[in-house]
Amino acid sequence: MPPRTDLVTALLGVWFGIGLMIDAWAHSNLTELETFFTPWHAAFYSGFIAISGWIVWQVARNARAGRQGLAAVPDGYLAGLLAIPAFGAFGVADMLWHTFLGIETTVDILFSPSHLGLLATMVLIITTPLRSAWNAPDIGDRPSLGRLLPTLLGLSFAVTLVALLMTYGNAMQYGARGIVEAFSSLDNPRTTRLAASMVITNVYLLAPVLFLLRRWELPFGSVTVMSAVAILMPGAMTGFDEPFLLAGFVVSGLVADLLIRWLRPSAARRGAYWAFAGLSAFVTWSMFIAVASFTGGGLPTVAELWTGPPIVAGLVGLALGVLFLPNARRA
Repeated sequence: MPPRTDLVTALLGVWFGIGLMIDAWAHSNLTELETFFTPWHAAFYSGFIAISGWIVWQVARNARAGRQGLAAVPDGYLAGLLAIPAFGAFGVADMLWHTFLGIETTVDILFSPSHLGLLATMVLIITTPLRSAWNAPDIGDRPSLGRLLPTLLGLSFAVTLVALLMTYGNAMQYGARGIVEAFSSLDNPRTTRLAASMVITNVYLLAPVLFLLRRWELPFGSVTVMSAVAILMPGAMTGFDEPFLLAGFVVSGLVADLLIRWLRPSAARRGAYWAFAGLSAFVTWSMFIAVASFTGGGLPTVAELWTGPPIVAGLVGLALGVLFLPNARRA
């Protein structure tokens, strides 16, 4: 597809994703919700209608041009097209679920079968620009930031869906004081929960970047864009109560971009790829501890609990790098 078409698809995906964030905020903060028909659901489902209409129109336009069957579906758009009716079916199921079983407002929202179906099909729809760009003849191995932007937006909003699904293991939703308190005690049950959340969050933030680096030499600013999008869902869920902590992830994305420029990790440079995976994870979670300490009342009192987690993150990042790229690909 032409880059402009993918950009429109990505921007409609942004509408879709932000609609979900608004709805997630309402479920988390408005306990009086009693019906499926709310402004928050309207924001979410209107985004679905917009991006679905756009994808279907692309297929219809190709069909009018004489393409038959699957040939009318643009490259990379088939999975998104098939996910549209599936999403609609899960939407109906969600309406029936809420009508007869009530509105979830706590952790049960993350395990509702209709919600899980909506999220899975939504991922397929909003990552359409990624699949479209993967083998696009004009993109090459060193795309510009503008050419790769639809891909970055689609994949980043998919990460926000994972962040929503893993709310119970999302370190970005912790407050600075809570982080300092958790890592200042060996008896606090939040200590191990926070440590586990950091590992989980580290994986789903880093894995998409490593995935892209297997295919492209990412232009400067790519990880910063992805990080800026990634903080939106936890920010929406917490009312952006911790802006400095969230901004720290964006700064970490900028540092990751600098590491990419310095190390030049790629599928053909396995050592640099592994080094980036470990160092970027270490920087991200060192920044997390540093910002929490600065804004939350000082360093945690248990030294092992503020020095060790960034090292664990770096080792997990290195392990991910080895799994993603066990052997260097020849250029």
